[in-house]
Order: sequence, then structure tokens, then C-alpha cells
Amino acid sequence: MIDEPLPPALNADLNAELDAALDTLLDDAGVDTDRRLVKRMLRTAIQLGEDGANRLDLKIASAALAEMRDAFRLFAPFRGVPKVSVFGSARTRHDDPLYLQARDIAAALAADGWMVVTGAGPGIMQAAAEGAGPELSLGVSIRLPFEEKANSLVTGQGQVVAMKYFFTRKLMLVKESLGFVCLPGGFGTLDEMFELLTLQQTGKAEPTPIVLLDQPGGTFWQGLRRFIDETLEPMGVISVGDFDRVLVTDSVEAACAEIAGFWRNYDSLRWVGDSLVLRLRTAPTDEEIEQLNDRFGSMLASGRIERTDPRRPEVADDDVLHLPRLILHLDQRQIGYLFRLIRAINDLPSAREL
Repeated sequence: MIDEPLPPALNADLNAELDAALDTLLDDAGVDTDRRLVKRMLRTAIQLGEDGANRLDLKIASAALAEMRDAFRLFAPFRGVPKVSVFGSARTRHDDPLYLQARDIAAALAADGWMVVTGAGPGIMQAAAEGAGPELSLGVSIRLPFEEKANSLVTGQGQVVAMKYFFTRKLMLVKESLGFVCLPGGFGTLDEMFELLTLQQTGKAEPTPIVLLDQPGGTFWQGLRRFIDETLEPMGVISVGDFDRVLVTDSVEAACAEIAGFWRNYDSLRWVGDSLVLRLRTAPTDEEIEQLNDRFGSMLASGRIERTDPRRPEVADDDVLHLPRLILHLDQRQIGYLFRLIRAINDLPSAREL
């Protein structure tokens, strides 16, 4: 038997009653901040029940939301601390040169004030946690029947969260990091690395530095570069230059310089309507802005790269209002190449003293 739809007036009354009940619930819970979003989540959960979602679907949705809440709480106290995620094989042994390389890059980053985020497992993940030290390490582990538990360096500080699903884990390994270092690894490492490239290429994530770090004299990532240059690009399945956003190196010093250099002048971006606002640490000169327009004008849908004051939504949010800004109308098809403009801004003479 098919249920007859409710009359519109009755359906509207039920929605009004539900909204009122949700408001009462939020009042009782003392939820004031971003109340509209919390209410929407509650309404979505109820809609899943109204849709007759099966038990497995409900378990996935429930567990994913619970895991994200746990992870958000783990990261919240460190929101103002810059972070780098380090990926690599869980099978790398303690005496492997790659283990030492992961430990050294993490130690160098930590010395410059960065926290290191890892998958909290053994191998490269443990090496990075060792290098950064327990106070500057965060772990996002995955519950697998055949893997070791989270390493003691992150569990000892309580700075670890365990996830059931890879998709929630991958979200938290990427969400708050301002740089990424990938060392050689297997399917999991390559999956994480290729997802980073996909997010950057499609503009689903803001530009960030990505370093593929090998042991001194290693050829692991050089093999990947050859595959990209000799197979993927000629096939036309990626665009020429898509891999330019990545630094392939066997030098810890070069890796650190790439990550720090990306943030030397560039601070952040924000979309305001169809305009892209780039926030910088130092204002470029008129001549430098002209040079940027000459080099990157083909990336624009219209107009020119110009200075701007903070836009109205930025002012409403008190969003780094002290920083100088550039504004442009970016051709959305060029969003994957925004990293080139950012690098050029970082290399401007006006930014070299920073």
C-alpha cells in the first residue's frame, strides 16, 4: 500500500511544529553559536528517519558524524598552530633511511613551530611523531584488524583520535594542514597523495605546498614523475604542468623551504561572490601588480588583478582585516593553477625581506 501524501497545509503545520520542537531542544541544550547549522543537522537526521533509510545507512551516517565530532574536539585547542601532515608507509622499519628522513623533516618543522599530523601508526608515522615530539604531534588512526594500535607517542599525550572509516580519517588528515609531506609508501600512501593532487587540481581544497620526499639518492618519486610525464600527460588525462604544484626532493632542507616559502607572503584567500580575494603579508607595488597582470591575465575571466580594501563579508566576520589584499575575477577553469599566482606573489621583490 502506498501512503498518500499529506495535504500541504497539514505538512506545513507539522514542519512548523518540528521547527518549534528543535528550537526548544536547542534552547535546553544552550546552543547559541551557529545555531542554524546545528538545527539543520538535527533536521537532516530526522529526515533520514522520514526517508526510511535502512539500518546500515543510518549506522554509517551516525558513526561518521560521531567520528568527526571527536576529531574536531581533538584539533580545536590547536586551531591557531600551523600544521603539516606527513604520509608514508606503516611498514617502514626503524633502520630504514626513509624512517630517518621522516624523523628529520618532522623535527625540522617542529623546530620552526609546526605541528605534525600523522595517521598515528607505526613506520613513517611513528618516525614523524618521534621527530616532532609528543607535544607537537597529532594522530588520526584507523581501526584495522591487522594493524598495530596507535603509537605511544601520540597516545601518551592523548593527542589521537581513532576512526572507523577511511573517508572521515582522510578528511581530518587534510582539513587543517597548511602543508603536506609524502614519503614512499604503498596503496594507502599513494591514495592520500593522489587525493591531495585531485583536491588541488579541481579547486576543492585551497592551494597548499605538497612535497614528495625521498631518502637521499632515492628514485621512488622520480618513477612517478616519469609515469606522469611519459604516460598521463601524452594521453591527455591530465593537463600539461599539473604536476608542477609538487616538489620532488630528497632534501629535508628543500622540503622545509618549500613549505615555509609558500606562506612567506601569501596568507589566505576568500571568495566574495564571484571575486577571489587574496590576503597578503605585505602589499605589492604598482609595478609588481602590473607584472602580475602581464603574467597571469589569461587566468582571469574579466578585469584585472587589483588592490582592494576588505570586502563587506570580511568586515562582518572580522577576517584578518589588517592584511593588504588583491582581488581578481578568476576563470574557474583555471582554478587548479592558482598555485602559480601564489608562488609569483611570494617571489615579488616586496616580499623578499619577510
